[in-house]
Amino acid sequence: MKRTVERRLLLDPTVALWTAVGLVGIAVLPWYGLDRNFFSLYWLLRGWPIEPKVAPALFLVVQGKGWWLAPMLPLLLLPLLLWRRDKNDPLFAPLLIVSGGLGLAWFFFQGFAIGLNGWQFAWLESLFGPLGDRQFGMGYGALLVAGAFLFLLTTGIAARGVIGGDVFVVGSIGLVLALVAIFIFMPILQMLGNALVTQDGVYSVPVFLQKLFSQRIWGLDCLWGPGRCGVAWNSLLLAIVVGFLSTALGLVFALVVTRTGFRYGRMLRALTVLPIITPPFVIGLALILLFGLSGAVTQAWAELFGVQPTRWVYGFPGLVIAQLLAFTPIAFLVLIGVVEGVSPSMEEASQTLRASQWQTFLNVSLPLIRPGLANAFLLGFIESMADFGNPLVLGGKFDVLSTEIFFAIVGAQYDEAQAAILALVLLAFTLCAFYAQRFWLGRRSYTTVTGKGDSGIHPRLPGWLAGLLIVIALAWAAFTILIYATIFYGSFVRLWGVDNSLTLAHYIQAFSIGWTEFGLHWSGSAWSSFWTTITISLIAAPLTAAIGLLTAWLLVRQHFRGKDAFEFGTMLSFAIPGTVIGVSYVIAFNVPPIELTGTGVILVLSFIFRNMPVGVRAGLASMAQIDKSLDESSLTLGANSWQTLRRVMLPLLRPAILAALVYSFVRAMTAISAVIFLVSARYDMATSYIIGRVENNEYGVAIAYSTVLIAVMLAVIGLMQLAVGSLELGRRRPGVAATEAAPALSGGA
Repeated sequence: MKRTVERRLLLDPTVALWTAVGLVGIAVLPWYGLDRNFFSLYWLLRGWPIEPKVAPALFLVVQGKGWWLAPMLPLLLLPLLLWRRDKNDPLFAPLLIVSGGLGLAWFFFQGFAIGLNGWQFAWLESLFGPLGDRQFGMGYGALLVAGAFLFLLTTGIAARGVIGGDVFVVGSIGLVLALVAIFIFMPILQMLGNALVTQDGVYSVPVFLQKLFSQRIWGLDCLWGPGRCGVAWNSLLLAIVVGFLSTALGLVFALVVTRTGFRYGRMLRALTVLPIITPPFVIGLALILLFGLSGAVTQAWAELFGVQPTRWVYGFPGLVIAQLLAFTPIAFLVLIGVVEGVSPSMEEASQTLRASQWQTFLNVSLPLIRPGLANAFLLGFIESMADFGNPLVLGGKFDVLSTEIFFAIVGAQYDEAQAAILALVLLAFTLCAFYAQRFWLGRRSYTTVTGKGDSGIHPRLPGWLAGLLIVIALAWAAFTILIYATIFYGSFVRLWGVDNSLTLAHYIQAFSIGWTEFGLHWSGSAWSSFWTTITISLIAAPLTAAIGLLTAWLLVRQHFRGKDAFEFGTMLSFAIPGTVIGVSYVIAFNVPPIELTGTGVILVLSFIFRNMPVGVRAGLASMAQIDKSLDESSLTLGANSWQTLRRVMLPLLRPAILAALVYSFVRAMTAISAVIFLVSARYDMATSYIIGRVENNEYGVAIAYSTVLIAVMLAVIGLMQLAVGSLELGRRRPGVAATEAAPALSGGA
């Protein structure tokens, strides 16, 4: 009885935590964004009376300079009425829902109601009168208050018994929904809202329909004449071809590494990842140096066989080759974990029943990796649709949606409505691919990791199939080596095709280091963008992986209404070209209430929500193989959802974690289409610097910088591999006898 009384004297820990967080945000931290570094504490040392902008909301309310912030304080204090009340109290859930729901509603209302010039709506100005000052972008204080209201709301919803009353699960769903709504849906909807706007600034449905069904988008003149096909058909054809071929090549590499006993599997694995860590249009530039009209291979071929050099590499063939080089590693990263996760016991059982190696692979192994194949194709399809760098360099007369969107925004026409319409078409294609993938997978079970003893080894592929796959893999590897040898050699050539003498001038110009009276001086022109890129990428990578895998866990392991729409929402940012992401972020976050343009934060956010789907798809593919009984056993033994996720699921998801970390890091290092709109003088990125060099015809410096970035990314990827580790399921290695494996297994037990 005494213990029950003591427990009632305390406020619920979750409620107490988020109430305290909200009060710190409203009473201690600056409500608006700071112009300087927060951790310098200048906002605290300077004093709130001297500079009101750095003051917390409570101080602004007391001074009469932010009376519209006042309603949030009583709403934050409302949960204190739950003192000495437990979760079974009838007042518990309604009070938290009212506090969190009304708090969030007022938070966003006051944020969007006041703009740069005062009230955004005339009726508010007539009701409250004109404001004496503008609204600034929200800062750390506002961030904590918004988070407090959100989690008070989700705690109240969980208290009503939603999803079994699991506070962590409901809070995670609320967090992901809020992030997706703010940083994916809101910018995209603001961008797409311009689709109905004409050049005169008025809304017109006929003009919208005329642009939507224009010949430029849907024309088929290429089928019966010398004319061009519409950019929509070009993009669709390219995406389907690249999706299928990249998935096939990714599967080839995954099988060669895991099922053939290939002696140099680790080298092959490293080689397949090289294209994904290459800065934009460097592969395209290497293809031009090799196969362009004046390329080394083209000229050698013309001299050897006496034929006329052509521009075949520009257009569809060159784009397919470049995108396969760039996107096959994505398929490989997704498929390698899935192929390794197939239970050997199922394959051994098939062979015990006298099935041949080919029958086992075709009827057992291949069906079990269907989730990986579907996810790899979807990622390849979407990546091809959204690719901007390769079509810009190699497109020629083969126009695609992403470049058309770019030129509609930055070209002489500056037609945001046209860009929005093209983005709608791209979204329609992505939606079709998304549901086609779900239809192909169906409702079959692909579980292979059950928690039971499984010390078998994967059977080898049939000899003829293994030989064929090794030949394909080695041929593609040789071509990849040729591309990168061209890149590496080109960084030392003074001027390709004109002066082929070797020099270090390009590296010195970009990365020279000197000494001054003040010490070490990074005198090279590339150092500023280099350190900025490294810092932002290292911040964005773990956040991207965490949000992506958390989302995948919610989709696979939890059941809630609207899950299909929730999954599509997480993939939405991946379907939109980076150019649209960049412009939409500028439009959405250039003005209050979320004012981020010109900061490093907007770069981190764009990377997180642009690359989050990779973590989601990798997690979905891996979790589809892990039996739910593992979760249920953990929960039955008294662990909560957070402990189950951390101690049971995450150790089994190491391939997915590594895939998300690697991909998000290298994409942040090499992104261009969104970054080009978001960089500033203070936060310049490596790809923006490279573009500047290419525009100035300084190809040597551009390739030299790219070579340095590749070396740095390889080193960081190796460190990530060591930190994350590999998936260990207690299986025998090929060549280890069962008698040798038995003591290890018994000792582990």
